[in-house]
Amino acid sequence: MMFPESKLYINGKLRAAEGGATYEDVSPWTAEPIARVADGSVADMEEAIAAARRAFDETDWSTNKSLRRELVVKLGNKLKANQEKLAAYAQHEVGAAQGFVMGPQVGMPLSFIDELLKIFDEIEWEKSMGDKPGWIGMSRRTLVKEAAGVVGVITPWNVPLYITVGKVIPALLAGCTVIVKPAPDTPLISAIWGELAAEIGFPPGVLNVVTSADPVATGEMLVTDPRVDLISFTGSTGVGKRIMEKGAPTLKRLFLELGGKSALIVLEDAPNFAQAVAMGMVTPHAGQGCATLTRLLVPKSRYAEAVAILEAAYAGYGDKWGNPTEPGQMMGPLISARQRERVLGYIESGKAEGARLIAGGKAATNKGTGFFVEPTFFVDVTNDMKIAREEIFGPVGVIIPFEDDEDAIRIANDSDYGLSGMVVSADSARANRIARRIRTGTIGVNLGASIAVDLPFGGYKQSGVGKEWGMEGFDEYLETKAIAEGV
Repeated sequence: MMFPESKLYINGKLRAAEGGATYEDVSPWTAEPIARVADGSVADMEEAIAAARRAFDETDWSTNKSLRRELVVKLGNKLKANQEKLAAYAQHEVGAAQGFVMGPQVGMPLSFIDELLKIFDEIEWEKSMGDKPGWIGMSRRTLVKEAAGVVGVITPWNVPLYITVGKVIPALLAGCTVIVKPAPDTPLISAIWGELAAEIGFPPGVLNVVTSADPVATGEMLVTDPRVDLISFTGSTGVGKRIMEKGAPTLKRLFLELGGKSALIVLEDAPNFAQAVAMGMVTPHAGQGCATLTRLLVPKSRYAEAVAILEAAYAGYGDKWGNPTEPGQMMGPLISARQRERVLGYIESGKAEGARLIAGGKAATNKGTGFFVEPTFFVDVTNDMKIAREEIFGPVGVIIPFEDDEDAIRIANDSDYGLSGMVVSADSARANRIARRIRTGTIGVNLGASIAVDLPFGGYKQSGVGKEWGMEGFDEYLETKAIAEGV
């Protein structure tokens, strides 16, 4: 399949990149190109930043709430009307299996748009703080929420539509102007935002989309340019640290949603122990999710039983993955050859450190020419091993035994990350006590869904700074001003 060539969207116009430059967009399923994409340059990004700055400073976008809502509703409707095209992008460009496409890849984020509009309608833009005497007399005080300014949105390749909805919709509704810089591996699913904005007739400069093969140059322009007020980034912790460093000279305001190494804690009294343990299989979207539960913690008393459950589960998984035409499948290839080599390197490190494979461990060459790695699982793992400490972002899971509740909490918290997690037990009070002591931004108890459009999502420690989704997600794009008038 070949998709039409995509364009940049800058200052209200769809156009080619400087000099007509393009690059190949490659399918993870086949390692073959599926489109040519506008390859934006630093000059293109300069134009986008200037346009966004003008739109914020010289138009009424930041103050005209009714216009913003009207245009975002139109944009949301256009995205929903293009669901089939977005699903094709998610499958062929992102490498999502069909069973995953209508969940986190496309169906879920499109359903979130209306919920985000409801949250926007609940924002208290002005709040009276009453009259109070001060050192120079009585003051009538008001708190006012205002747009943060020009926002640089840098999105990842694993669930690009989901992340773009979570950033761009709240930023636009808050009154910010936006420049989207998508990951080089998944440009089409972001470029469509510019195409639809052009159809709607968005005001020039309010929304800009700059695709680029270079993962660094145009992104660093956003991070270092003083005309950009805020960076909203989702991606690796290493890149997040670089953004924080590069943004420091301009005291750039940052939202960073970074890596994770989340723990699934299954207690000995779990009502369906086998089912809970099988949740530790790292297969959906080939493990390419920041909140994926990649460390399975089980009691030593049931460790051998858990290992046997996993051996059977992986053996039964067999060929139930890696087919792009099978509707129910959840696992496809990795995003790129580079990512495949990275994951295989982690697998080799696990073997070198003494962990034992019970499933997978190799590139799946039988699946075709794409970037496939077998569903992989390690036992005999300790929490100091590289495969237990670092985010692999591939279909690789580990199991670690614990002595008691305190030991489970210790192991779960012995991590640089703190993004998500799950605790499973027949005793709700016990599970909740453990969950409250795990240092993560989100955590489920007994299969509870802690990730939803109305709940803030973000991590502790090196999993990030700030929150996305919910009212807290809107707050990332708002400033609060205190006004006091003498009376």
